[in-house]
Amino acid sequence: MKKNVLITGITGMVGSHLADYLLKKTNWNIYGLCRWRSPLDNVEHLLPLVNEKNSKIKFINADLNDYSSLIKAVEVSKPNYIFHLAAQSYPLTSFVEANITLDTNIIGTYNLLNAVKQSKINPLIHVCSSSEVFGKVKKESLPIDENCNYHPASPYAISKVGTDLIGKYFYEAFKLKVLVTRMFTHTGPRRGDVFAESSFAKQIAMIESKKIKPIIKVGNLNSLRTFADVRDAVHAYYLLLTKNPKPGEVYNIGGTYSCTIREMLNFLISLSKIKNIKIVEDPSRLRPIDADLQIPNTKKFMDATGWRPRISFQKTMTDLLNYWRKRVQNNNFLDR
Repeated sequence: MKKNVLITGITGMVGSHLADYLLKKTNWNIYGLCRWRSPLDNVEHLLPLVNEKNSKIKFINADLNDYSSLIKAVEVSKPNYIFHLAAQSYPLTSFVEANITLDTNIIGTYNLLNAVKQSKINPLIHVCSSSEVFGKVKKESLPIDENCNYHPASPYAISKVGTDLIGKYFYEAFKLKVLVTRMFTHTGPRRGDVFAESSFAKQIAMIESKKIKPIIKVGNLNSLRTFADVRDAVHAYYLLLTKNPKPGEVYNIGGTYSCTIREMLNFLISLSKIKNIKIVEDPSRLRPIDADLQIPNTKKFMDATGWRPRISFQKTMTDLLNYWRKRVQNNNFLDR
């Protein structure tokens, strides 16, 4: 019998890549939860398949903040697996939209898991937390393992601490088969332009197309990050729920290539033929507090699943830049 999977946030970068992966890798029935107002750019290539008779993929209109819609989504999809990826996921945005961030990520996760609990089914559930829960980490604590203390540095990070703890709560209190991940920086095609590397790639593409002057606006370039490719991330998530899954466990997941934001920017610029690009700090891109040391210890997850990153930092950044070049060429972008 075919298995059913429910993906919350299917229209996001990760959700859309996960849908692509599952369509290629499995014969599962895929149900994607999306809000009526969600942009469909990331799943545009899937729309001809969506909701066709006998199609492997269907969309369900629902909202994490609308409990009744989640009850309906669970009833319709009857999932064997749930990948809970939906969130207000922009750390910088969370400083000005804290209430929406906290409601969506904390209460929304509670609503989803409670809807599963009320349904009397018991799927394997991936709750996607974030490395941002660790926030300000001392150098002596690197690389960051699962036992590192929380020190969230944004309302988004605080909301993900709540997401993390709610996942554990539903496992311990109600025996829901929840597994929690804390994914470190992951990027690639379809990355939102509110994130540093995607913003830089977009600006370079716009400079190349002469849509803006050769100036790149930046925030803090000294933060240290370990980069992973989104396509490696969704492979990891698939293994999480299919390769000897252990409900109640929490895993750090991330790449192996570490560099500063400045070094990442320099690499992106090196991929362009435009060489007279000026870098200017934009105060609006600076966080009040920055999680500036994000280096993961992923041994626990790799030992449990055998997962390893496959895609190089260089390919990830090249693909990201080419993604924005194509969008800018097609005038399919918003100027931020």
